Amino acid sequence: MPEFDTAHFKNIALLGHSGSGKTTLAECMLFEAGMIHKRGSIEEKSTLSDYTDLEKERGNSLSSKLLHAPWKGYKINILDTPGFDDFSGEVLTALRVADTGVMLLNASTGVEVGTDIIWEYTEKFKTPTILVVNQLDHPKADFNKTLQEARTHFGNNVIAVQYPLNVGLGFNAIIDVLNMVMYQYSGSGGKPQKLAIPDAEKAKAETMHKELIEAIASNDENLMELYFDKGELTEDEMKEGLHLSMSRHDLFPVFCISAKQNRGVARLMGYIDNVCPPASEMPPQVTKNGHLLTCDANGPTCIFIYKTVSEPHIGDLSFFKVYSGTVKSGMELVNENTGVTEKMNQLFVVEGNRRINTNQLVAGDIGATLKLRNTHTNNTLHEKGKSIELPPIVFPEPVMSIAIANIKRGEEEKLASALHQLREEDPTVQVEVSAELGQTLLHCQGEMHLTIIKWKLQNIFRLDVQYSQTKIAYRETIRREAEAIYRHKKQSGGSGQFGEVAMRIEPWYEGMPEPHNLNVRGKEEYELTWGGKLVYYNCIVGGVIDSRFLPSIMKGVMERMQHGPVTGSYVRDIRVCVFDGKMHAVDSNDVSFRIAGMMAFKQAFQQADPQVLEPVYHVEVRCPDELTGNIMGDIQMRRGMVEGIDAEGHFTVVKAMVPHAEMHQFASSLRSISQGRARFKMKFHHYAPVSAELQRKLAEAYKKEAVEMAEA
Repeated sequence: MPEFDTAHFKNIALLGHSGSGKTTLAECMLFEAGMIHKRGSIEEKSTLSDYTDLEKERGNSLSSKLLHAPWKGYKINILDTPGFDDFSGEVLTALRVADTGVMLLNASTGVEVGTDIIWEYTEKFKTPTILVVNQLDHPKADFNKTLQEARTHFGNNVIAVQYPLNVGLGFNAIIDVLNMVMYQYSGSGGKPQKLAIPDAEKAKAETMHKELIEAIASNDENLMELYFDKGELTEDEMKEGLHLSMSRHDLFPVFCISAKQNRGVARLMGYIDNVCPPASEMPPQVTKNGHLLTCDANGPTCIFIYKTVSEPHIGDLSFFKVYSGTVKSGMELVNENTGVTEKMNQLFVVEGNRRINTNQLVAGDIGATLKLRNTHTNNTLHEKGKSIELPPIVFPEPVMSIAIANIKRGEEEKLASALHQLREEDPTVQVEVSAELGQTLLHCQGEMHLTIIKWKLQNIFRLDVQYSQTKIAYRETIRREAEAIYRHKKQSGGSGQFGEVAMRIEPWYEGMPEPHNLNVRGKEEYELTWGGKLVYYNCIVGGVIDSRFLPSIMKGVMERMQHGPVTGSYVRDIRVCVFDGKMHAVDSNDVSFRIAGMMAFKQAFQQADPQVLEPVYHVEVRCPDELTGNIMGDIQMRRGMVEGIDAEGHFTVVKAMVPHAEMHQFASSLRSISQGRARFKMKFHHYAPVSAELQRKLAEAYKKEAVEMAEA
């Protein structure tokens, strides 16, 4: 039998801006639960959560970690998450399987940008959330200011359950207005003394107690009636009201702690086991076919893979949550996404980098398994004979791209394998091998993300790599009509080659009239894989070119369109009319007309006023109001056009169209301007003509590159 049943799992995600104390709090919780006998610290590089070499080196969490703490009959599964926006994917994976969010606020800095970003995720998932004001022992700690900022940012449903008696270096007492008692801590923290609230604080505590009751009662009609009848609620009634309000994402209680001094942590854990909703009370999962999947140990076995980690010398470790039924060691489950049957050879309870073997995990629990053959993050596995697919985690789109290449030759395959492994572990990393640009592109969440990827490639995969600026995917088209005739003739003994093609090319646009002064005999339209269209007309009269050679002419045109004459970029939105030519009874063949078609197109294109087009992206920057002017200035310096400004809470959203060529290092510039308080997203929007001066520079650079390649 499992040690805990479905009603006794509390799955929490520790959330907050970098430096808010999440990992230190996790250590305290494990210590209070008796899982460790000494608390590790960031400074000593000894925490269970930040166990990788890179995290020890940097002193920050870079990925979510799974821990657990048994507490008074409950198992609290703890997901410690990173606080940098570059690793938001790790926060999303944790929130996908957590039942409660514990949002830490630094008492000396208040609500920081990372907190705002993560709060949006809790709103998206409707995650019941506790706010915890940490570091109240800091010399610059200000609880009242932090509480007010939380209400400003997150709404008036933020309500204090506790407040500190004294903040700063002397912090050692917390007044709890839920059960109206004061907790006083000794120098070593841990278990406090329960004391009466001092007379000097009674009026303040009574006022806050009443505010808490009213906030609880306002979210439940039955409690509101009890409150009106009695003028008070019992502690149990208040706990029940908090439980219901939190479950509905209607109330956000605030607690006080110093994780470093282990003050207030046990009380927080007591609240988690007493009030926070267990896994069994969370809303049923809605499968992709619209059915409801209840968290029930007696239901059909179903697990969701929320994270994959590569273990050196062992293989992939798949982290999962049991959403229904009981998964047992040796059980075979079907991967709904791939159709593969996977055997659960080993099951683990996880404590940071430690794996503890277990025979079974029941609905509501979180664990891990090794060596699933064809299972990845976001996959659903279920018992045979069922068809269950849970909705996937939607990861954020990349905001930054860079080209990556080996420094040493001959390691291309090794790099491809390493990037695949990194992509498997972190779905926010996207890898693109661009045949058009001749580069391998790495798309990610920011500069820090890039730095971490490079460190892993160098230190884990032993690869020397270099980053370089991505090339721009320009396009070419024309601005006017032009005609050209090209004769391909080659004689080398025996049968030769002969083909002559006369063609007209025009800029194509939707709804344009049929070709003038030509006898149209056939028309073909091609949606180009790189965007735009090629419309190809057969206007041959009198059989001067046999119809069997027309596909070869079109093939030659298409080949030339893959290497535009001006910059070597793809050509788009062209109408080609083949209207005349000549052929030879013996020497004409497909090759002759392919070459003739290619060269006729090139000559006509050069006479048709070529135009280079550049990709333009729609960019949205979300920033504090006071930074709007500076950010708009930076966008305009990048040839960007600001299209509008919207208000979003206490933030401003600047919307603009910016050429892709100007977006290089925008993430760095934005971070510098805003001190990390702004973020952005970008998406391809359209192609637009470049200026004559820029086109001249691009054409010269292309010619120079062609000469250098020829000389090499």
